[in-house]
Amino acid sequence: MPENVKPAGYNTPVPAKILTPDRVETRIGDLEFTDGFPTPATSARLFDHLDFLRGVEAFLSCVPAASLEAMREGMEAMGVVACHQIAMADRLLDSVPLFLTGNTDTVYASGIIDLERDGPTVVEIPPGCGPGTLNDAWFRFVVDMGRPGPDRGQGGRYLILPAGYEGEVPDGYFVAESPSRINWLILRGMLVDGHPDAADQLFRDGLRVYPLAEADDPPAMEFPSLSERSFNTIHANDFSFYEELDRVIQREPVGVIDPETRGLLASIGIRKGTPFAPDERMRGLLTEAAAVANATARAIAFDTRDPGAPIFPDRHWKTGFIGNDFQWLSDAGVGGRNLDARTMFFYLATVNTPAMALRMPGVGSQYAIADHDSGGAFLDGGRRYSLTLPADVPANDFWSIVVYDPQTRSELQTGQAFPSRNSVRDHLATGADGSVTLSFGPTEPAEGAGNWIQTVPGKNWFVILRLYGPLESWFEKTWVPGDIEPLDG
Repeated sequence: MPENVKPAGYNTPVPAKILTPDRVETRIGDLEFTDGFPTPATSARLFDHLDFLRGVEAFLSCVPAASLEAMREGMEAMGVVACHQIAMADRLLDSVPLFLTGNTDTVYASGIIDLERDGPTVVEIPPGCGPGTLNDAWFRFVVDMGRPGPDRGQGGRYLILPAGYEGEVPDGYFVAESPSRINWLILRGMLVDGHPDAADQLFRDGLRVYPLAEADDPPAMEFPSLSERSFNTIHANDFSFYEELDRVIQREPVGVIDPETRGLLASIGIRKGTPFAPDERMRGLLTEAAAVANATARAIAFDTRDPGAPIFPDRHWKTGFIGNDFQWLSDAGVGGRNLDARTMFFYLATVNTPAMALRMPGVGSQYAIADHDSGGAFLDGGRRYSLTLPADVPANDFWSIVVYDPQTRSELQTGQAFPSRNSVRDHLATGADGSVTLSFGPTEPAEGAGNWIQTVPGKNWFVILRLYGPLESWFEKTWVPGDIEPLDG
């Protein structure tokens, strides 16, 4: 089309790029116009498409909120309905619960803090507590506790304040303010001699959570067990995802999210103070939007195209914290927020903390994910594989490998209660050079059963390598794990 044209009805030439033809061919079909006015059929098609797009975007952008809501509901099902009730994986987290990439290596202590119900809330952390974090209702970081927190593992009292709190703040606390009503408290206790007993007792003796208003007579702590119990903490992947999201919006203060996100959600019918009641047309569009968004999240998580995901140039290990930023900001914010990186993390995992993203030698934790073998194929539960970790694995505390189910992103359910191997819990055979070679497959090998993790024929799987107290050789990439190698051709 020429740069300038003089159509009928104009006195002067008009740039062609600002005109709309009477027929426009697009991926959603031909769009028809009369002198720029859309036909009724074209308008209907475009509004359906717009509502669908916003449904997809709402899903991908709000996975963190739906995920924390599912965690809240899961904790409630386990008897966590007050701040002094802390669910504990006292015998470690096995493969029975549905819990996004939970570990089998630490004693989890999990609680829900409701700042609207309880007001300012105190969390007393015992000395020796491992990594702990408080996340808000949108899975944003509020404060670290324990070793990576301001108490530096020495224990202390934390005071969590509601947004805009104007009351008196007493001395003697590490103070943090959360923008949301609901907050998830997650603490980890470290194994001692490969056993969870000491960490379990540490929390029972020293962990206290109570409203500040009840500091003089706090309620007795309760510790329901999470071990060997079936419950779900994973957000929906169908239309009910939007219902989960609506519950968050109705419960939380308006300011928990920015006007842009509020507008996106309002455009599909999710608005604070208004019932979420889509008509038949909108419900159908959102049902399809959830299906496409879920599929997109899976592509982002398991087949990422982000050049920042690979940790090593010649391996299939990738990071969950692309850009090494817990807010997923690119180039210190110059490049904005890496939206796909955020979706990838929260589709696979929970707990948002700088201690998992930043370079904190000997203190934090680091994670590497593998879902492809050395040839670039997805990992197959019916095949046999090996993984060699060279000597001197860079972990000050310990390392572990845990196998997960790509459907639930939870521990793979097999004949083994813990689909994992751990450098302090398990008696692992080592090579003459100090390396450890693990094997994966559906049947126990004739030799090296102690280094074997079971898989399931007909199911795929992926793994996460965890380094607790990662050392400089990890950050400098002078220590490099092997790829997962097929053993059966």
